[in-house]
Amino acid sequence: MATPHTPTLAAKRAIRKIGDGLRKARLRRRLPMEVVASRAFISRGTLARVEQGDPAVSFGIYASVMQALGLSGPLGDLVADDPVGADMESEQLPKRIRTKKAVKP
Repeated sequence: MATPHTPTLAAKRAIRKIGDGLRKARLRRRLPMEVVASRAFISRGTLARVEQGDPAVSFGIYASVMQALGLSGPLGDLVADDPVGADMESEQLPKRIRTKKAVKP
């Protein structure tokens, strides 16, 4: 059995924001829950949990709903830009690079 995980408050807020965004995307497209759930191969109840931002729903289900709404393009871009990682990497770059002297035999 998997170890229970309780997301942080910030993570819960982010997931709720994603769920709300998916709900708004569905409504803008004038699609009923049944149609989106069917396209995502999930139940209507699971879609309702996604739209409420339930953190217990797997990431794969969120991805399926995004694809059903035609929003899977931006999914790959979620971590493509990593400014913190780039800054950390830049700190590790050498200050100067010197050519090595040839060793005489």
